[in-house]
Amino acid sequence: MKNFWNKLLIEDWVVVMLSIPLLILCAFGSYLPSISIPTNMLETGAWGKIAMLFVIALITLFAGNKLLSRPMKGMLRSFIVVFVIAALAMVIGSNKFIKNDLGLEPVFFSVIFGLLIRNAYHVPEWMKPAIQGEFYIKIGVVCLGATIMIGDVMKSGVAGLVQACIIVTVVWLFAYNIARKIFKVERSTAMTMSSGLTICGASAAIATAGVAGADKKSLSYIASVVLIIAVPMIYLMPWLANMIVPLLSDNSEVQQEIMGAWIGGTVDTTSGVAASSEMAGELANSTAIIVKATQNVLIGVVAFFIALYLSTKGEGGQSHAPSLKIVWEKFPKFVLAFVIASLVFSYLKEADMLALNPKGKPIATSLAKTLSTLFFSLSFVCIGLDTRLKEIVSKENRNVLYAFLTGQTFNIIATFLVAWLMFGIVKPTLGW
Repeated sequence: MKNFWNKLLIEDWVVVMLSIPLLILCAFGSYLPSISIPTNMLETGAWGKIAMLFVIALITLFAGNKLLSRPMKGMLRSFIVVFVIAALAMVIGSNKFIKNDLGLEPVFFSVIFGLLIRNAYHVPEWMKPAIQGEFYIKIGVVCLGATIMIGDVMKSGVAGLVQACIIVTVVWLFAYNIARKIFKVERSTAMTMSSGLTICGASAAIATAGVAGADKKSLSYIASVVLIIAVPMIYLMPWLANMIVPLLSDNSEVQQEIMGAWIGGTVDTTSGVAASSEMAGELANSTAIIVKATQNVLIGVVAFFIALYLSTKGEGGQSHAPSLKIVWEKFPKFVLAFVIASLVFSYLKEADMLALNPKGKPIATSLAKTLSTLFFSLSFVCIGLDTRLKEIVSKENRNVLYAFLTGQTFNIIATFLVAWLMFGIVKPTLGW
């Protein structure tokens, strides 16, 4: 029994354990005081909302570190500083103009603030105990699962699902092979980069890094690059879409769907997709968000296949039959929790068991989104604090950057062709 318990006391399983009460909290969100991120600190109840988020994150961190037998000395002082930085990023990133018009979300400001502190000053030793980026983001990924409704994903129909599967497969393999064969990037780093590029940015990179065995330094670098490159993409994609797509069809609805599918498949952050596609039109906006959600669902699928592939590789690169035991050992358990959370909350929504807010959205999923943003923001503060700007263009990382930019260029072209095929030709012809 002791042996079994010890096997559970690893970070992935501890994250799953801690996520369960958080998801239960979300499910009963309609019975709780409003827990949300204020858009400015002068609004009514703003400080109370920040205090509730602080307590939730603090309890989660302390419980996690206790279960993992990590040192607790200095944790509170360190966490207060990390949280204050994350809270500032959340408030700025939740401002309607910043979020809806500029497409910049809290995680962008989180990593920028972290980078500024790391590169303009330094990170003192007393601040390091609460800098646990991977722990926070794993919690955030599980909470994100509760916001992805299978019914909403299926609204794009077969066309959106087929596009997501084709793009994730083709672009992932292209980016990985280019990184390995042309730019000579190490295997685990290439896998992590390819997932971040093709699925949903940094959260997918985190999920893959755990399976592929990428080190913390590589992961921090890739997450920073994903977020930085996403900013110009928000404005580049609607400009390209408005310039090219009208040449393909005279039907305004078809144009909008192609634009949305193209933007949703290429921009790496969810709010970035929302802001970018809104510049293209209302139908483009809804299509893009659904296509993005469909790709997000594939986090677990990609992690499984990477684990399956690695289970066939022995020492010295020798191949052998795949082992389900090794697949299970390598597969990130928090991704499994992400998938289960999505299925459970999708069922609750379809069964009309979730109370709705005045905007007609389930309170439970809105709270899950808030918690996801909270833990993602904490994580990206830590990623920024762990990353030196000169490392992004350093000789050591230059090939990773070149591989990422090459992969992203291919992603833009490939996603355009598939979006045109699925939403411009197949869907109108077959009436999907």
